[in-house]
Amino acid sequence: MIKWIIILLIIAAAASLLGMPALAGAAATGARILIGIVLVIFLLVVLGIFAVT
Repeated sequence: MIKWIIILLIIAAAASLLGMPALAGAAATGARILIGIVLVIFLLVVLGIFAVT
């Protein structure tokens, strides 16, 4: 999933430099959503590990 976040951020940066604000915004929004999902999964794993020990 981290790979998809990096790809979307690169697409957003390239689209922004080329003057395509709609594509840049869509790619940045997708990356933001994936970052949120990754953070939630990470917190669940960390809390699960602490609950086991």
